[in-house]
Amino acid sequence: MFSNMGEYEPCGIFTIGHFSLILITVIVIFIALKKTVNKNKEQVYKIIKCTTIIACILEVVKIIFNIKQNSFKAVNTYLPLYYCSILLYAGVLSSFTKGALKRVGDVCLATGSIVGGIVFMIYPSTSLPIYPAFHILSIHSFLFHGAMVYLGILINKTRYIELKKSDIKYFASLVLCMSILALIVNKLFDGNLMFISNNFPRYAN
Repeated sequence: MFSNMGEYEPCGIFTIGHFSLILITVIVIFIALKKTVNKNKEQVYKIIKCTTIIACILEVVKIIFNIKQNSFKAVNTYLPLYYCSILLYAGVLSSFTKGALKRVGDVCLATGSIVGGIVFMIYPSTSLPIYPAFHILSIHSFLFHGAMVYLGILINKTRYIELKKSDIKYFASLVLCMSILALIVNKLFDGNLMFISNNFPRYAN
């Protein structure tokens, strides 16, 4: 569970371990939706808030582990500035702000989270090629991205918000801000956050 990088053979992509993690994640999402799809808006808000807090705590654990595994300079391994990190920022905006900022969070969770979560589970290029299937980082990856899919579906199924065409500006604004910040860090530390500075996701976990 907490083995060092290279200590055991990595799980790899499109392997039995990979498909097992997908199956487990899908089952958990299905059960969670079945138990919460009839919740009212206040209850959905609390679910989003609770999920965000847990995700942030687990992200801190991941950051600490990756810094110990690599180094403080290897920003690609621990800074949450990838597209899928949108759960953290959108979750905080949705849970702890109001007005336009809350709308940004709600819209991103209802749209981008689903896409990002599904794409990662199909092609988890930043965890399974490096660690075994049941390593803490591999499990964290699928829990995290499973939560993205779950929240996105829950928001849409419960009509927590009503999406409009004009909401694209909210989604684009958050992704743009993350991209600008990632690009600045990439220039300073020769990183590849958001995968926007190099073709290959160097050091990413």
